Amino acid sequence: MVSVGTIIWLSSELMFFAALFASYFTIRAQSPDLWEAKTELLNVPFSTVNTIILVLSSVTCQLGVFAAERGQVGRTGSVLKVAGWGLREWFVLTYIMGAVFIGGQALEYAELVHEGLTIPSDAYGTMFYLTTGFHGLHVTGGLVAFIFVLGRTFLARKFTHEQAVSAIVVSYYWHFVDVVWIALFATIYLVK
Repeated sequence: MVSVGTIIWLSSELMFFAALFASYFTIRAQSPDLWEAKTELLNVPFSTVNTIILVLSSVTCQLGVFAAERGQVGRTGSVLKVAGWGLREWFVLTYIMGAVFIGGQALEYAELVHEGLTIPSDAYGTMFYLTTGFHGLHVTGGLVAFIFVLGRTFLARKFTHEQAVSAIVVSYYWHFVDVVWIALFATIYLVK
């Protein structure tokens, strides 16, 4: 039931992001010269690296899910032996990668504000910060979810099927956030 509920909730989130995309393209169609000028401010190589980090975090998240499905909460052997990692190690690595992504986004915002691109500066600034900012809030929500799942693994006496389901549900959300970012990245950074 939790998985089905999460999928239904993610469908509503998809509609939310669809509305943001529709707004972005509508305003862009009304101001093509503004978009052409403002997209030059974007640091595409930096954002590409940041995107790769987020996409790779989906891989580490899924490896954590595989470990949870095997019932392996913690690592077997040395921390350096990645093949023996359990749910905790993979989810901690995913958390770190997600936090690096948010830090990169904050750094990008600081550079763009320094260049004069702010929410009230123009329509491009408004749409850029709305779309990427709401996505950043969703990533932050995912980071909080990882903390809850990790906390449950330490508090529980025994790793149960319910805890594995929690890890799976968090992975659904994380993969969703990653796929939305890929679409946002392509729309904002690559389509000129």
